[in-house]
Amino acid sequence: MTQAYYRKWRPQTWDEVIGQEHITTTLRNAVSHDRVAHAYLFAGPRGTGKTSSARLLAKSVNCLSEDMAERPCGQCAHCQAVNQGRFMDLIEIDAASNTSVDDVRDLRDKINFSPTQGRYKVYIIDEVHMLSTAAFNALLKTLEEPPVHAIFILATTEVHKIPATVLSRCQRHEFRSIPVTDMVRLLENIAKNENLEIDSDTLTLIARQATGSLRDAISLLDQLAATAQEITLPVAQAVLGTATNQAVLEILDALHAREAADGLNCIHRTLDTGSDPRQFARQIVDYLRNVLLFRMGTADQIEASTETREKMARHAQAFEAPELLRLLKNFNRAAGEARNAWQPALPLEMAFVESLGIPAPEPVQSPSVPSTPKRSPALAPSGRAPSGQDSPPKLKSAKKTSVEKTLPNEITQHWEAILKQVREQNPQTQALLNSCSPLGVKGNALVLGFNGEFAKSKMETGENINILQKVMQQVLGKSMSVLCVVSQSGELPPDIDQDGMVATALRDLGGKIVDLQ
Repeated sequence: MTQAYYRKWRPQTWDEVIGQEHITTTLRNAVSHDRVAHAYLFAGPRGTGKTSSARLLAKSVNCLSEDMAERPCGQCAHCQAVNQGRFMDLIEIDAASNTSVDDVRDLRDKINFSPTQGRYKVYIIDEVHMLSTAAFNALLKTLEEPPVHAIFILATTEVHKIPATVLSRCQRHEFRSIPVTDMVRLLENIAKNENLEIDSDTLTLIARQATGSLRDAISLLDQLAATAQEITLPVAQAVLGTATNQAVLEILDALHAREAADGLNCIHRTLDTGSDPRQFARQIVDYLRNVLLFRMGTADQIEASTETREKMARHAQAFEAPELLRLLKNFNRAAGEARNAWQPALPLEMAFVESLGIPAPEPVQSPSVPSTPKRSPALAPSGRAPSGQDSPPKLKSAKKTSVEKTLPNEITQHWEAILKQVREQNPQTQALLNSCSPLGVKGNALVLGFNGEFAKSKMETGENINILQKVMQQVLGKSMSVLCVVSQSGELPPDIDQDGMVATALRDLGGKIVDLQ
């Protein structure tokens, strides 16, 4: 059976440990000066060298080389025994499957026996945070006063779960995520020795996909080695599912054009072809991050093809930095929620709709425009008179409504331009305008109809109204005020022009006659 790459290329000397020089230097000096501690805690992300370093330390303290600075030598009988997994004084315990207090008591009973082969008995307890509270308590006394021939090395990816009483009894070392450049350098060496044909772009893709875990990077290379001797970037992207595919670009284009239907259809098509929702969300997040880096002037940090960089540069010009941050937050949340969602597409759909700036619907409320005394009663939603009256008031004319039945042509023709300029000043203001409808003009005020009090109040707070008025002054060449109202649905009165703006507002946009003259 072929040996897995991550086992075949496990570090055998301190120099082969990648990206942890701050730890290997300390441990190497401790061995050479015979100042090895009785208990160590190795903490850090998965695949960063914790267990490998623990084995190197076990090999070093039992190495037979006379030159202590050269330990482990890798040549003596003890080093060879450790390499081959037959050194009896190296005991590795998986805390995930040995969590009980009885397991620790058994270890405590056996620890007093002298080493069989070497100078020290070394106990490596992996994923030590999985031990129960009782097991930790049973381990405390042994950690505090171990036999002179025993060394404990505890390894964990979740150091916050380790009791403080245990931490205080160990010499603690924090392992770091491996830099991409260091990973690429090692992967190049492995590929060369394994006779794999692979270019630097593909190796960089593998390293970035590993997210700081060297073991994951080596395992991904092992996976790709089974596909073909020549590993190209398209092959790697197809196998790993990391291509910046057309669907991601379509999502960004739909967000920029504010085309809800196009974006949602794109999500459905992508998932219908078998794509994993969480992976798709991650692709969108990765792309948005790179677009943000472009926008912030740090494009040199991005690893991407020339064609992809051109697309990122185009989107960087289309979106402002605050909006990119908002999109990143929405889709990053979707990437985390997609695992447990009962409807796989739902987190992506919600992230997309929220990114459009469409607020959640509010309960129907009464119009906020105050009534004037001595006017005809308001029309009930059904078109019937309120209780206690014989018949509904007769509308004198549609032109007599407080909101004109048509918008002036200058506003109709320039509304898109107004929205565009508002977006350039504040995307959030433009998002609020997308959630309302211009119902008409009352005096010198543009009346905006909102579907709830929440969106209306948002528009009326801060600088939103001022921004809109300023832009209208620039586009229309005249000053206009803005009046925000809460629209409600109702039946269309018979005297209203069926094709007019008031009819459209009442029938299609949820508007209501709020005042009569």
